[in-house]
Parts: sequence; C-alpha cells; structure tokens
Amino acid sequence: MLEIKNLSSGYGGVDIIRDMNFKVDRGETLCIVGPNGCGKSTLLKSIANLLDYRGVVNIDGEDVKKLSRKELAKKIGLMGQMSEVYLPYTVYETVSLGRYAHTTGFLKNLTKEDSDIIEEAIKRVGLYDVKDKLIDELSGGQLQRTFLARVLAQDPDIILLDEPTNHLDLKHQLDLLGYLTKWARDKEKTVIGVLHDLNLVQYYGDNAILMDDGEIVAYGVPNEVLDGQTLKEIYNIDIRRFMLDSLENWKMTRESRVAK
Repeated sequence: MLEIKNLSSGYGGVDIIRDMNFKVDRGETLCIVGPNGCGKSTLLKSIANLLDYRGVVNIDGEDVKKLSRKELAKKIGLMGQMSEVYLPYTVYETVSLGRYAHTTGFLKNLTKEDSDIIEEAIKRVGLYDVKDKLIDELSGGQLQRTFLARVLAQDPDIILLDEPTNHLDLKHQLDLLGYLTKWARDKEKTVIGVLHDLNLVQYYGDNAILMDDGEIVAYGVPNEVLDGQTLKEIYNIDIRRFMLDSLENWKMTRESRVAK
C-alpha cells in the first residue's frame, strides 16, 4: 500500500533522513522508534508531503506529489506533536475539521453520515461527554484525544501518528492503540506511529523500524528489531536489562505482599 524508495529529506538544505526504503501493507501497524532527534518526525512529514523530499513516496502506486490536497487528505491523516496554538473551537467543531476532504464547505454542509462519523470518533476517544467544551479548556490528555478523533473522522487510508500516547494515562494509551490496531485490520487501513515505549511497540506493532541518525538501523518484526545489543549501542543504556529488572521488581513486590 505504502512504498518508500530512497527517501531523503530535511531542513535548510541539510538532510535529516537519508536513503530510506521500506513498504507497509494494508491492515498493518508499523511502529517507528529511535532516540530524540534521529528524524522520526521528519520521516512522517515527508510521507505526508509536508516537507520537500528526494526519492519516492507511493500510495497504491500513486506518487503523493501528484495528488491534490483533498485527494491526499483522503489518503493520509497526520497527527503531529501538539502545538501551543489552538483555534477557539469546541471538541465537536475541532473533530469536524477532519471531514474537510469529504465536504464542500468549511464546517458547513455536513451530511448525516458526516455527523455520525464525527460523533463515533469522539465516542471512540472517550470525549462524548465534553464534546461541546472549548478545546482551550481541556487537559493535555483530552486535547491529545481530540486531535486523534479529528484524524479518525478524516477516515484516511493511512494514519501517521507522532508520539500519540503523549499526555495520556496508561488506560487511554492501551485503549487508543488497541482501537487503532483493530481499525487497521478490520478496515484494511494502515497505521504508522512513532512511539517511545518499547513495551507498546512489542505489544501492538506488526513491524517496527529502528532509526538512528537519520537512517534505518533495523526493520522487521518487533522482537527482532528490538535486539538488546542494538538498543544498547543506540541508546547508550541496556534497555532490555532495565526492563527485565523492572519486571523482577514487580514480581518481588507482589510476592512480598502475598507473604504478608
């Protein structure tokens, strides 16, 4: 469905990502991991044609550079990291913006189908009880879920998520990632998400890309990509040992409580 060939991109004439190649199928959830500044966000923006790039980004054989903005919006939805500037809209109005590619007016001419899709997206992220609240009155977690609902209402073929679990408590992280992976499989869509929590990558990713310094270090199933030695070399910390030690601490705490 999505094919990336020899993709290079950056800012001010300086490449942040270089010569990237991979494919993502319909129904697949791909997780992207790597240290801060390695080019993960630049990769997503390039796929969404928000940055000039060299190379090829094809969706179902179509070059994204040849698509109109509305055509591209039907193909790709991007939820970036949250901005500090918000329009004074309610949750419902903000999510309604996701229907832009499917309507002829700005927050106008919404059909019954549009309204149903908007309300379903708001319900999916657990915000239906505050749908009429202004978004500048929301908590960080509620705002993150509002922007995710806007992308869901857009109903694109591919959803690009840049650290979607930021500001979310553990329950909402699991709920949203669980819903997205099911959405991808049931509707034959594609989800590509930048994540920092490697446990979530292992649990929800069909495949994973490990990046470092603008390049792909490993690409494949999460268990193989998240090799302990590779992670140690890239992050300068033994992440696997840390995670195993954390699990052991959980077990010891539980056994201590049971003994009492």
